[in-house]
Amino acid sequence: MHNPLRSEADAFRWLVVILVGAISVGVLAALTRPLVGLIWAGVMIGVCIGLAYRSSRGRLPSEVPLTRGGDGKHRLLVVANETVEGEALLEEIRGRCRGRNCEILIVTPALTGSRASHWASDVDGAIELARQRMELSLIAIGQLRLKARGEIGDSDPNVAIEDALRVFPADEIVISTHPPERSRWLEHGVVERAREQIDLPISHVVVDLAADRATS
Repeated sequence: MHNPLRSEADAFRWLVVILVGAISVGVLAALTRPLVGLIWAGVMIGVCIGLAYRSSRGRLPSEVPLTRGGDGKHRLLVVANETVEGEALLEEIRGRCRGRNCEILIVTPALTGSRASHWASDVDGAIELARQRMELSLIAIGQLRLKARGEIGDSDPNVAIEDALRVFPADEIVISTHPPERSRWLEHGVVERAREQIDLPISHVVVDLAADRATS
């Protein structure tokens, strides 16, 4: 799940926000009526916290290597949740790795039912469902005679991609979604944001699970 304190730099940013807020309370309370000063200070603290949180989810830092290269491996980052076992995705993985020494990382974002449940940390069920899907996907990829490993990602797919690239310098990314009329990821612009923020080849695979079931 998303953690705004990703590093010591993030923790320092939050400390600065708190200090600025505390100083603002004192200064504004002294210069104006106490109640007005407290209200204004509260607004400023809220804005600062919002900016700090937003920046913690920002673009991939330039110092993060996107690919090692030179070792003969082709690293494929696959991001999918409910569609992780879809036939179209498995076929895409097979095609991307054909004739290559392929290293695959499957990232399955743990999707919560609502923003309220996310903030309440009511995510255990979502994590377990994501883990089950991921493990079944790894079995299916193994049947293709390809090696892959998996991890559970942040509920925000774009943050999950950023996190994965910090430890897995991919050569390309595959994002799998439901068809447009049923995809929250497409509705929220996940693929477009990834292409804007990351200088890597990014493929989008649409998986129609209903059609897969009908033909199985």
